[in-house]
Amino acid sequence: MEKKWIHRYFAQWDLQMMVLPAILLVGIFSYIPMYGILMAFQQYNIFEGMTGSPWIGFDNFRRFFSEPRFWEILRNTIMISVLKIAICFPAPILLALMLNEVKNVAFKRVVQTITYLPHFLSWVIVAGVTMSILSMDNGSLNIALESLNLIDEPINFLSIPRYFWTIIVTTNLWKSIGFGSIVYMAAIAGIDPQLYEAASLDGATKFQQVFLITLPSIVPIITIFLILEIGNLLNAGFEDLLLLGSNPALRNVADVIDTYVYRVGISNSQYSYATAVGLFKAVISVTLLSGANFFARKVGHSLW
Repeated sequence: MEKKWIHRYFAQWDLQMMVLPAILLVGIFSYIPMYGILMAFQQYNIFEGMTGSPWIGFDNFRRFFSEPRFWEILRNTIMISVLKIAICFPAPILLALMLNEVKNVAFKRVVQTITYLPHFLSWVIVAGVTMSILSMDNGSLNIALESLNLIDEPINFLSIPRYFWTIIVTTNLWKSIGFGSIVYMAAIAGIDPQLYEAASLDGATKFQQVFLITLPSIVPIITIFLILEIGNLLNAGFEDLLLLGSNPALRNVADVIDTYVYRVGISNSQYSYATAVGLFKAVISVTLLSGANFFARKVGHSLW
């Protein structure tokens, strides 16, 4: 058995050489840095290093769990993630289904280009555009609402907590919907056209064909991406929340685990504490990913 494995390995030496750079990159940048996880169990001192810093066990974790704002931060993280999954996850699927039915190639390409473009803009630019639109001084949204007599005076949307989750989810939707639809468009393009012809001969409408052929055919892709989204449940975002939620008035709705780690752990040089909070999030994420994959395996579509 061992000889067969070695023979097969060297028989595919050209393919192994192609994979080797990726394996090295993952090993260097993903696995070797995991040595730093040990800081979560230390009172890390940059002058003494990891070998000289004292061990404190689970004190950093206890500190995070006893943090007065722990439940608020966890609530914000979960709620923003759930809203993003509920709205931003199905949106690219719907866009791909609609674009698949467009017969005018020129119009289809224009729509694809317009929807893809925001993905290539940095969050700094997107946040700047969003702030400009929502600005009290000549912001287009306030101007439109005033012209429609829906409000009497401009509203400072980015300082009112009840608007923040809507703003952050809508901004993410605008930025990600086009690029996210690429995978689903590719999956739809791989469906056998004869299935649609047979359904059409049987009298199925376009709407029925979508539900009976298109959606069932791309269920494996949808399931895989849904598993990944569930695994990232505690990754509510960082750049968007840091830039759009910088107003202290929004902290009770905008502060999530990542922004909390950045503000308390990194900005205040509390590296051990930041590592402990990050490790807590990673353990929960792996657990959620494994659980989602376990249930997905029951229906026949899973990552492993």
